[in-house]
Amino acid sequence: MFRVWMRIIKENRLVRDTVVERPEADMTRTKKVYAALEEGCHKLDLSIPIWLDVNIRDFKRQAKTRFTKDSFIEAIDFDYLDFQVLEEDLYQNFYERDRKKC
Repeated sequence: MFRVWMRIIKENRLVRDTVVERPEADMTRTKKVYAALEEGCHKLDLSIPIWLDVNIRDFKRQAKTRFTKDSFIEAIDFDYLDFQVLEEDLYQNFYERDRKKC
């Protein structure tokens, strides 16, 4: 299971949030992240943000990042979109891959 929490923050207050679950075990982590971002933006009725260098760096370090107005092509009416991984199935994927090889 791969779960992501997306929050819209405006003036230091939570405006809306959603949790996206991706049960697919055959996808890579990167594909799961992009798929979860796309699904969450659809649920929150947002355009999909652009991954800037700062977003990639933060996500690699902490498994979370903030998409500010610089990441969106359209104008946004909030301060930032917080994107955080809640649960990953890394060990399960490794186990299943090893089992398939045998």
